[in-house]
Amino acid sequence: MSELQAGGPDVDAVERVVYRVTGLDCAEEVTALRRVLERLDGVDELAFDVLHGRMTVEYHARTVSEEALRQAVARTGMTAQPIRDADRAQLDASGAGEAQDSGADRRARLTTLSGLALAVGFALHALLGAGWAAALQGRPPAPAVVAYAVAILAGVWFVAPKAWFAARSLRPDMNLLMIVAVAGACVLGEWFEGASVSFLFALSLLLESWSVGRARRAVAGLVDLSPRQATVLHGGGDGAPAHEHVVLADTVEVGACVLVKPGERLPLDGRVVQGESAIDASPITGESVPVEVGPGDDVFAGTINGNGALELETTRPAGDTTLARIARLVARAQSRRSPTERFVERFARIYTPAVLVLALLTWLVPPLLFGGEWQAWIYNALVLLVIACPCALVISTPVSVVSGLASAARHGVLVKGGEFLELPARLTGLAIDKTGTLTSGRPVVSQVLPMDEHTAPGLLAVAASIESRSEHPLAAAIVSHARAEGVELRQAGNVRALPGQGVSGELDGTTYWLGSHRFLEARGQETPAVHETLERLEADGHTVVVLGNDRHVCGLITLRDEPRPEAARVVAELHALGLRPIAMLTGDNRATGRVIGERLGIDDVRAELLPEDKLAAVEALVAEHGAMAMVGDGVNDAPALARSSLGVAMGGAGTAAAIETADVVILSDDLTRLPWLVRHSRRTLGVIRQNIVASLAIKALFILLALGGWSTLWGAIAADMGVSLLVVSNALRLLRDPSAAGPANGSRG
Repeated sequence: MSELQAGGPDVDAVERVVYRVTGLDCAEEVTALRRVLERLDGVDELAFDVLHGRMTVEYHARTVSEEALRQAVARTGMTAQPIRDADRAQLDASGAGEAQDSGADRRARLTTLSGLALAVGFALHALLGAGWAAALQGRPPAPAVVAYAVAILAGVWFVAPKAWFAARSLRPDMNLLMIVAVAGACVLGEWFEGASVSFLFALSLLLESWSVGRARRAVAGLVDLSPRQATVLHGGGDGAPAHEHVVLADTVEVGACVLVKPGERLPLDGRVVQGESAIDASPITGESVPVEVGPGDDVFAGTINGNGALELETTRPAGDTTLARIARLVARAQSRRSPTERFVERFARIYTPAVLVLALLTWLVPPLLFGGEWQAWIYNALVLLVIACPCALVISTPVSVVSGLASAARHGVLVKGGEFLELPARLTGLAIDKTGTLTSGRPVVSQVLPMDEHTAPGLLAVAASIESRSEHPLAAAIVSHARAEGVELRQAGNVRALPGQGVSGELDGTTYWLGSHRFLEARGQETPAVHETLERLEADGHTVVVLGNDRHVCGLITLRDEPRPEAARVVAELHALGLRPIAMLTGDNRATGRVIGERLGIDDVRAELLPEDKLAAVEALVAEHGAMAMVGDGVNDAPALARSSLGVAMGGAGTAAAIETADVVILSDDLTRLPWLVRHSRRTLGVIRQNIVASLAIKALFILLALGGWSTLWGAIAADMGVSLLVVSNALRLLRDPSAAGPANGSRG
């Protein structure tokens, strides 16, 4: 239930408790909880997870007790139950807590009761009164009043405790506005309208709870991609077949051998030890094309196996798979509020008291100064309270942010908070690491240039035979190219590494060496023609390996770290979106950096950079151009990622480390996710702005109608609920495939 942090005998122990909070649905509740808990002596830190209805409290056990914390929460109209360690993993895996489901069920039942009682009251009002038309205005008979009273009580059941807390703390909120409006309607004898307000407001809150629940289920659906069971292999060896045992995935230990049959989802993260297949990684990385995997390749839980059977050695337990960690981080991310969310919360704190003052003036000024009728202007003041309720405004932003986060995660882009979801829309440019980001990170042979009557196949055969046992990336590229060309490799003798220079070996009684341009110069075998050729190739961005013997230079093999096929198109898309400059940062030589930059259309190439130089380069770019993102591998580029306005890590093999470091993680190595991220951010920010403008504009219109006496209570609440429906529906559009929206224009949003 709690985690004890270290302290000496005279130091107050600090407890950390995670609570499941019933009734925690939006920022209004978070504000109320902070208000009561931060007043308690001994409370150090508070964190909230609205998506899962959880609250984390760090407090001094000798100063404040758990009971005092729960009582403080109860004063807000909510309830808190501690989550024990044994339950936490299960709740994390499920993606949602029981409190939200049971609370939503009770809210739905009470809202249904309120609506039925309202309908019964209206029917009794019409049948026992003066007809259906008169039921909208006339005073109801006693049976109808009872039905209306039931509708009111059921509708305000969850609202009244929060309203009472707001009144006692002199912090008016939308719950208090509704209670005052309903009470005023009852005092005026407008029972039908009071019951309508209660029911429609309860329906609006139910809608809000449902929208958060839908986003919660979208995140939980990530974890549900992993099958609950796994086929574990035991025994085998010496020609005997292994035994298959189907067990629960969360009981499989790290290092176990798991069989994944064709068409099955992978239950755990692991490394392929036997078999080859094509893996559909779209549920994790968003990649639309299956990825070929074989022995030694890492694979993720939730991905779909193709036509080949695979045997995996598990590398992580079920609760710590990449998929489970993504779900946890998305859930945690929504508690990091975006700038727009913080603005809306500050605005609502000023807006609600201002509405109360305006309603009071509406009630008093016309009768006192202009001889207006008291009852009519009291009624208009109540209408004003209802229509001015900030419910739609308050819920519009968090629902949009949660939907945007969940949608991004489902498309292979992990965004670690609302603030980082909005930032890409405001970027002016990007700095991108070259090796492994803009390029594949693996050198490939581009040319084989024989000299002195040597042939290209013969040159390649000698070089690959000598390099066949080397682990160096250039050696691996030469050997791979030779095999692809069908060149037969032979056993080289007396192979020796020449530290910092190259390698040598014997074939057919002749000693050959391979090395760099510098090594050739040191041997004194360079001719003017060879020197000129080497200078030209290196200026074109090639890395050159020289092959020679004691008599002469046999030939040259050029290698290059080629740009990714999509890199030039991605840079062009980023330019089309209005992002300039696109800067490339690399530790490679200037010639290589210049050539790659020209091929890709890069605006600013900065080469021969150490990690500290990359940091300085990013600082300079931010100072000169404003909001700049840094895109890298999340490990070697960590200082630059941290200093940039937005750190974006490419996933791939470094996913585990990248997830823990950057602000945004692209879980695949697909560069096309960069312009996608910018468009998705602008789309999300556009939806948020649409919601804010719509809710404020419609409220302003009805406030004017209320001040003029041209609106009614039930019309006001219907309009308020209509705005809530509008903004929630608009926000939930973000859960659909963002690619369906088409390319964004070049504006920065």
